[in-house]
This record gives sequence, structure tokens and C-alpha cells, in this order.
Amino acid sequence: MTDLYQALDTWIAAHFDEEVRFLQALVQVPTDTPPGNNAPHAERTAALLSGMGYTAEVHPVPEAEVQAYGLQSLSNLIVRQGFAEGGPTIALNAHGDVVPPGEGWTHGPYSGEVADGKLYGRASAVSKSDFATYTFALRALQSLGVPLKGAVELHFTYDEEFGGELGPGWLLRRGLTKPDLLIAAGFSYQVVTAHNGCLQLQVTLHGLASHAAYPHTGVDALQAANQLLTALYAHNAVLKTRLSKVAGITHPYLNVGRIEGGSNTNVVPGQVTIKLDRRMIPEEDPAAVEAEVRALIEQTVAACPGIRLEIKRLLLAHPLQPLPGNAPLVAAIQRHGQAVFGEAIPVSGTPLYTDVRLYGAVGVPAVIYGAGPRTVLESNAKRADEHLVLSDLQGATRVVARTLLDLLRAG
Repeated sequence: MTDLYQALDTWIAAHFDEEVRFLQALVQVPTDTPPGNNAPHAERTAALLSGMGYTAEVHPVPEAEVQAYGLQSLSNLIVRQGFAEGGPTIALNAHGDVVPPGEGWTHGPYSGEVADGKLYGRASAVSKSDFATYTFALRALQSLGVPLKGAVELHFTYDEEFGGELGPGWLLRRGLTKPDLLIAAGFSYQVVTAHNGCLQLQVTLHGLASHAAYPHTGVDALQAANQLLTALYAHNAVLKTRLSKVAGITHPYLNVGRIEGGSNTNVVPGQVTIKLDRRMIPEEDPAAVEAEVRALIEQTVAACPGIRLEIKRLLLAHPLQPLPGNAPLVAAIQRHGQAVFGEAIPVSGTPLYTDVRLYGAVGVPAVIYGAGPRTVLESNAKRADEHLVLSDLQGATRVVARTLLDLLRAG
């Protein structure tokens, strides 16, 4: 197989400028979520894939579902490349939606500018990069012209930032895909087989607004919120004692990410809303986690006279646990990752949550691997000047192409 691996590497090197231009074109179409107007990016991606000879199935999610989800437009793409019968169907999934760019950029967030061997722009690392990794790995594989068994599917989806239910979840629930194995967008120096889950709640405290000159005539929702925040953050001391056995994951934690309330400086706040995020380790039961957090909130607010409580679940993303069938993927990626990058590629978990869990929930063995650095922080993902080191893009493309060859090679 050594000659075939070298042939893959040679093809990828010869077409790498084209791969970079493909990624630049993807970065240059914004997919900020919110607001989540992402159908135009899917259309642009489908057109670029058509120029490479691929037919991308465009699966628009109905407008009513998208708007109920808090987004504007959303289409998912599937490219199917079949070979001879008798082998596995391997799906390659990356998401195109991203958080808004924010402030502080020194390179345009939608520029796709290349400087000092890095490509800059929102989603250049997470995870439009792996639209390029997976597309060009598949093209390299086909260039060999050798007998293969099975199929490769490219799944390009657009709601990972909102939980994935209208991306992979939507495709899987409708029976539009049923792969045997999955590689999902990740980074180049580790293969991830487990990740945290996430519970997000919106908590609204209703008091009674009144003039600040007569505070005794009102019920201060902000004072109640202050007591609740104290209790929630104190709970982190308990969570720090619950240690995970998965490498790369430490313990659960809770964060309050948004607070809204009050109407004016001279008014006792009659309503306050907080949004919290509770990360759960793979060993935790999501239902038990939600029950615990709700009980803590209810008990705390019950001690605040005159406050009415509303709790709304925004997200319950289950953790990803490794399935035994992922062993061939793990072994191949580790072997080729070490050959390409010159260092061992460890197996680990990640404290992030991803939409890969949705494949795992229906029994698809999965790994997370793609183009990027050792940590999210190194890439500036979700921060200003997000970037991808182009040598990582080329290396990851080689690793994925070799892995596909190993798993689909006839005979």
C-alpha cells in the first residue's frame, strides 16, 4: 500500500492551491448563527462541488421548523460517492455555521486572507476547513483508480451552534442517511472519541416593578437573581469533585452566559432572565443532571418571597460515548497521523459538545478528526483572527485520504 499512500500524497500536494481556494470561497460567504441565514452558503458550496464533478443533494429544512428554531434559513448537503458493493459507508461531516465574528480582527473575518502560512477568517478552523479536508481527501482517493468497496458520503450541515437537531439530526431522523462509520470535523493532532454533553436553560424571575422612590411597593427580581447566581456558582464546587475517567475531560461545570432585566435606572426590576450552560461529563446521566439543576433553582427561588419562576429548556445535548465499532477508524487515523505529522496521535475526549453525538445516538461509530491545531484556543476559534495553519490542512487531508483507502480498499 505504500505506493498508493504516496500517490495520494502527491495528488493532494499537486492540488493543494485549489484546496486553499475552495476554503477561501467558503469563508467568504458569511454563516453567522445567529441570525442563521445559512441556505446561501449551502447553495454556494453545492455550486463549487458541482464544478469538481460532484452532485450535492440539497435538503432544505422547512421554513417553519427553521424559524421555530430561531434561525432564518437552513439547507443541508449530502454528496454520495459509491464504489463496489460489500464495503462500509463512511460519512464525513463538517458544519458551516459559526458564531458572529465580534470585534478585534486584524484580518477581515470573511476575507480568507492567507498570511505567513495561515488562512484567516471566521470558520477557517471550525469547521469550514473540513469541508475542504474531506472533499479533497475523497477526490484524492478517486484519483487512484483502484478497486474500492463501499461508499463515502459528505455531510455538510448548518446548525451545530444550535445543537445539530436540524443538521445531522434532521438527516438521520428522515432516513436520508445511514452510514456505517463517521469521521467528523476536528483537529489534526488528536483523535477524539468522546465529548461532554450540555444542558442550557433559560430562567425567568418575575417580581413586581415599582418606582425606585417606593421600593417597598415592588418585588425586586434582580435581588432574587443575585441569590440564584450565588447558589449556581457555588454549585461548581460540588461539580469539581465529579471527575471523568476520559482523558482530556476533567469535571462538569456550570456557567451563566447571559443576563437581561429591568426597564430603567429609577425602576425596581420586575423581571430578570438568565441563561445558563451546564456541561456534563460522559459518565453523567442527562436526565439526572437536568433534575438536579432544576431542583437547585427551585429551592433557591422558593426562599425569595413574591417571586414567580419560569424555567425553559433551550438545549439538552447528550455526551458522546465511544462505540466499539470505531476501532478501525481510530487505528487508521493514529497510524497515518503519526506517519504524516511525525508524532503520536493520542485518543482523547473533549470538553466541547458537538453534533457527532447525534450519529452516536443511532449507533454509528464515530471519531472526531480533521484540520487544525492541538487546541481550540490555538486556532482562535470563536475569537478574533480565527485561522488555520495551511500545513495542518494538507496533513489532515492526507491522513483522511489514507484512512479512507484502508477501509475501502477491495481485497
